[in-house]
Amino acid sequence: MRRHLDTAIRMTILTAVLLGLLYPLAITGVAQLVFPGAADGSLVKADGRVVGSALIAQQFTRPGYFWPRPSAAGANGYDAMASAASNLGPTSRTLVDRVKAGVAAAVKADPGLTAGAVPVDMVTTSGSGLDPDITVANARAQATRVAQARGLTRTEVLRLITAYTTGRTLGFIGEPRVNVLALNLALDRSAASSQAGP
Repeated sequence: MRRHLDTAIRMTILTAVLLGLLYPLAITGVAQLVFPGAADGSLVKADGRVVGSALIAQQFTRPGYFWPRPSAAGANGYDAMASAASNLGPTSRTLVDRVKAGVAAAVKADPGLTAGAVPVDMVTTSGSGLDPDITVANARAQATRVAQARGLTRTEVLRLITAYTTGRTLGFIGEPRVNVLALNLALDRSAASSQAGP
């Protein structure tokens, strides 16, 4: 009996050290060497400070910025510690009312946008509630509002959208998309460079 107990204790300690300490340290070390940006959370910096992650949506509400998809993550949305979907199905009255309110708000916020032209991802949440990307149609639908708020032409804003559009993964998976944070930072940079002048 004593021999079996000693073996069990030694195996527990050995597996705890191997799998709980050495393996995670080795994987972390390899990740830092091979994919340092991704291993640290794909953090995005502007002017030397971290402003977000390329993989997690954050809320933008000012008219001069592109807005991400609505979020169901956390009580007020966009809470990375509470990533979750709304779990509302197509027969849910709550979902129908939320989408109708979203369409009305989108039409009110974006000049020239009609209820029938509101992209689906502008008024529905993603599976995680923190999708950092929007569809190209969503970005184009917001272009007039952003252009007017920034004092730019719609053509200039559409050019930025095109420049920051990512194609399908591996050429065939998913749809082309636009990272909201990257696009908004590009808008800020273009505004700063135009204010600097020649």
